[in-house]
Amino acid sequence: MPQHLKNRLRDAAVILGVAAMLTFFGVYSEDTSAWVRFLMWILTCTVGVTTAELVLPYIFQRRIVGDLLPVQAIITAAVISLPVLLSLYLFMGAFGYWMPADQVPMQYVYVFAISLVLTLIGILVSRAQTHGRTGPALAIDAAQRFLDRLPVKYRHAELWAISSEDHYVRVYTDLGEELILMRLADAVRELDGAAGVQVHRSWWVAKGGVSDARRDNGKLVLVLKNGTEVPVSRTYQTAAKEAGLS
Repeated sequence: MPQHLKNRLRDAAVILGVAAMLTFFGVYSEDTSAWVRFLMWILTCTVGVTTAELVLPYIFQRRIVGDLLPVQAIITAAVISLPVLLSLYLFMGAFGYWMPADQVPMQYVYVFAISLVLTLIGILVSRAQTHGRTGPALAIDAAQRFLDRLPVKYRHAELWAISSEDHYVRVYTDLGEELILMRLADAVRELDGAAGVQVHRSWWVAKGGVSDARRDNGKLVLVLKNGTEVPVSRTYQTAAKEAGLS
């Protein structure tokens, strides 16, 4: 199963689990049936997870708010709480209850508290998984960190290759291609540890992105899964062979 589908199934399981827990403990239980509360939490948790996917790379990888974990967790929860509160407000309004304006600040505090707890749990789980990971898992992490530079739709894609185009890098994935402003040398450095290797002064290729390898007039050529042909220069032939690409 592709990695992005596994991630979507994981997210769905988390959303259903958290929604069921909040429904069971009767959060916002006033005058509503259990199925309505469950549906409400599925909606708000989906909004929260989607927002988290947008926010987390900036806060925990690009560190735009610094390196202190408590600050990162608080800012993450504060940002996530805004769209979650809006979805909660609209959902309750759809069932005939529009939250009075003077109650909105306190409701934000409640939503922030829940978001902060879930954010801290997510951080602890992520760190526990990282400490127990093997080499292949860490390789996936290196590729994932690089993919976080791309638009949201590519965040859970499978990285196939990157190539240099002037001052840009073209990124090849199973979900398509995207250009980002970056030097190839910096991209290769960032992909250190990923399951791939530089095969040309203008190309880096992931092992999982190659569907075939052939010789063209004595020169090695790799074929990506989308049919793109990648030349392998003599300088990098040994590295490509050792990486299992030829």
